Amino acid sequence: MNAMPRVSAGLFAVALLTACVTREAAPAPPAVDAARPVVVQGAMDLEIRKLAGTLEHVTEEKVHGWTFWRGTIDGYPVVISKTLKGMSNAAAATALAAERYHPVAIINQGTAGGHEPDLHVYDIVLGIQAVNLGSFKTGYRARGRGSSFAEWTPLDLMRSEGSAGEDPNARSMRRFGGDEGLLTAARRVRGTYRKGRVVEGVIGSSEIWNSEIDRIQRFHDQFGTMAEEMETASAAQIAGLFDIPLLGIRVVSNNITNGGTYDALTGEACQEYVYDVVKAYIGETLKR
Repeated sequence: MNAMPRVSAGLFAVALLTACVTREAAPAPPAVDAARPVVVQGAMDLEIRKLAGTLEHVTEEKVHGWTFWRGTIDGYPVVISKTLKGMSNAAAATALAAERYHPVAIINQGTAGGHEPDLHVYDIVLGIQAVNLGSFKTGYRARGRGSSFAEWTPLDLMRSEGSAGEDPNARSMRRFGGDEGLLTAARRVRGTYRKGRVVEGVIGSSEIWNSEIDRIQRFHDQFGTMAEEMETASAAQIAGLFDIPLLGIRVVSNNITNGGTYDALTGEACQEYVYDVVKAYIGETLKR
């Protein structure tokens, strides 16, 4: 009963913001024969500044709290989007990008924490799926009995028109699939990345920084997560509603399951790889 009004309010806020910006400053939709850009997202400067610096003929645009850099790579239009951190910011930035730039595809990339011991700092995960690790219904526990994550049930808020908590059809984990065209480009250039491995798996997203090993292990065992961060699943949800292909690409910046300590330079390494992915996608898919 309580979850749905908050979700509705959040979606209304995104819609209102998009409508407001569209009235004020949004460019007209592109001509039918105009090239639709590839949008590359990152939450923080350390996740997008290197990519923004690769753009040719770049211009910077600010929309309230969000920043976009427009330019080209190999002569094809590309937009770099600083989404800011978290699910709400990523959702709003994705909606803004969809309305303003009409992208042909979106890559959501950046840093993440590892969920399995075989994954090391500087390894990259291609998100064949993304899941929302912040959407659950807790089991009932009386006062004084504490909390048990083992009793939590996932909620798919896209499957219920009524109370998601009461609808048995909503008690499942929504999986947002990575786009095959973008995956093909990412696979083709994986050999260019020499700072770690490039693997494929499930990326988990939420606005919770998980440091409980048992909880991380349950996410990995039950939902197959290889890494966690705070944006991909949200961006994928909104991109899906706009029918825009999306792929999450995340570099492991730390891994609590094997003692891998945080390295901020992983953000640059991911951007270098994503640059190669964008070039491959442009050359093999968009310019054919």
